[in-house]
Amino acid sequence: MSGPRGLLVLRAGALTTVQDRGRPGWAHLGVPRSGALDAGAHALANRLVGNPVDAATLETTLDGVALRALAPVTVAVTGAPCAVRASGRPVAWGEPVWLPGGAELEVGRAESGLRSYVAVRGGFGVPAVLGSRATDLLSGLGPPVLAAGTLLPVGPPGRDPARGADGAGAGAGAAGSAGAGAAGSELVLPLRLGPRADWFTAESIAGLWRSGYRVSALSNRIGLRTEAGPPLRRARGGELPSEGMVLGAVQVPPDGLPVVFLADHPVTGGYPVIGVIPEGPPLDAAAQARPGTGVRFVRAGRN
Repeated sequence: MSGPRGLLVLRAGALTTVQDRGRPGWAHLGVPRSGALDAGAHALANRLVGNPVDAATLETTLDGVALRALAPVTVAVTGAPCAVRASGRPVAWGEPVWLPGGAELEVGRAESGLRSYVAVRGGFGVPAVLGSRATDLLSGLGPPVLAAGTLLPVGPPGRDPARGADGAGAGAGAAGSAGAGAAGSELVLPLRLGPRADWFTAESIAGLWRSGYRVSALSNRIGLRTEAGPPLRRARGGELPSEGMVLGAVQVPPDGLPVVFLADHPVTGGYPVIGVIPEGPPLDAAAQARPGTGVRFVRAGRN
């Protein structure tokens, strides 16, 4: 069975969106960055199928997705470890998988972590908005959240998915790192203090390094909310005028419990930012942290 290059959504899952590296550079127009929350897992999925790193993938949340290939395609699943099946038969997670036309790909429930990434050779060819195919849940830009019956076009294939950019086998050793960022018993977040650390008492900042928090069930693509830790107390009254926000900013609302801004964060905010978590593996891990996971902030660099 063969047809136009595309994948039909049979089961959309709790929240499955199209994501790439997002829309950096448009904050002056009020457009959030968006993009894959676990950037490392997104990049690895693309590498496994021979795509450029900025090709669009699918980001699933907790319970996966089911798709039907309308023509032969090569896919890979990374991020949160999960069972992967092709027309009912187990296939590899964290490795390239060839699907014949008509085959059904079932990405199962995350065994740890929250978000899995599905890449297809050629990338998902949905229309780009401001240079990105990412779904932004805050602004509404990009394609809508996936629903059963959605037809996802697939772009033309690129290089051989069996070989990486350096000619080495893309799958070799990849499965071990495909779940990088999956939540463990504790999420450790390096924090660079500033720009508004002076809004908080010295005792609160000292307590931040000593104390632990938990990931709140209210967390989403906009931010990781914390709970069950000591509130950070302000050293001054009043409120800030709105100022620019960046990925990884740790904002402290009136309840004193830190919020880590993730990819769909607003471009401005009026609550003080006590510090910023650098981009990279720590934020990838935050994207995979389930509610109830312990959170600990540690000093990053010189504060």
